[in-house]
Amino acid sequence: MRLLLKFNANYSMPDITKQDPFVEYLEKVKLYLSTQDWSCVSRMAGNTFSVSPLARGEYNLNYSLKTETQHLVFRVSMGSQLDRDDQILYEFNTLKLLEQSGVTPRGYFVDNSKTNIDRGISIIEFLEGDHLDYRRDIEGAAATFARVHSVAVAGQDNHLIREEQPLTLIYNECKKLLGVYFTSPLADPAISHYLGKLLDWADSERKKENYFLEDPSLAIVNTEVNSGNFIVNRQNKTTHLIDWEMPRWGDPSSDLCHFCSPLTTLWKSEYRFTDKDYKRFIEAYKANSRSDHLKRTLTDRMHLKNPFVYLRGISWSAMGWVAYQTESGGIRNEETWKKLCAYLDLDFIRSLFEPFVKR
Repeated sequence: MRLLLKFNANYSMPDITKQDPFVEYLEKVKLYLSTQDWSCVSRMAGNTFSVSPLARGEYNLNYSLKTETQHLVFRVSMGSQLDRDDQILYEFNTLKLLEQSGVTPRGYFVDNSKTNIDRGISIIEFLEGDHLDYRRDIEGAAATFARVHSVAVAGQDNHLIREEQPLTLIYNECKKLLGVYFTSPLADPAISHYLGKLLDWADSERKKENYFLEDPSLAIVNTEVNSGNFIVNRQNKTTHLIDWEMPRWGDPSSDLCHFCSPLTTLWKSEYRFTDKDYKRFIEAYKANSRSDHLKRTLTDRMHLKNPFVYLRGISWSAMGWVAYQTESGGIRNEETWKKLCAYLDLDFIRSLFEPFVKR
């Protein structure tokens, strides 16, 4: 059971041991680099790179490629949240579509043959900076979202998974996740009862997805927009969205609701959007958006989507709360455990949904 699936998509340096895949693939990456012809690959031709571990995610390993003048990232795909054999191609092709935005890493090379190295790999731009700070960087994040969502994609070039029936999609995911909690002997009866009522409410409300189907405003959406997936360079005044493992072709409200959700902001910080900050974020997004139609309808789109995004976050937390006690093999990250417990507090859950659900 991978307990950091939705909330911890950012990378962190591990404690490296001889058994760690980071060590194993370091040698494979070095061998791969030494045996390939790089003469026709931008940024690679004529260079000899030093290679070192950079960062890791749950589904990827990232290595630093350095010369005196170049710094790139060698990315090894170790799995797929989308259950795709072509995961690295899916990511890379998305980066190529997004190049015109100027706020995502540039992709230089991809190889999914799994011959000279047994995993899909890519080489992408290294971006210098820090992770996003909600108190300092929300306007920059809003501008980045607007530029991503404004990228025009020709139909024949659109390889992205489509968010068909967006509210039903979330409802079905929540139903599956909450089933783990509902059937666990560890579950709190009062919380189970309230979550069951929320699920029933979502079942009745998902018919409102006709709004999105009848008045579409489609764009490339990231779907994993926690603070760790941004790189902010305050000296250069840039904000990049860097992790593109799970992009979709869907409604921009998905990204904006997820970004503003307390379940996202509180996961690795103590920040929760104030009304003032929320207004500032939305105004910055609209100021940078190229779609007049989206600007006019954004409030309605987010109002419909927000409770479903919250329910998905709570449903995942409920599943994680059970799994952490039954499937973690005795390994526990105390920060993660405390946050899961905080999210499974009945008063906290009610505070999320009372603005949307009638008593």
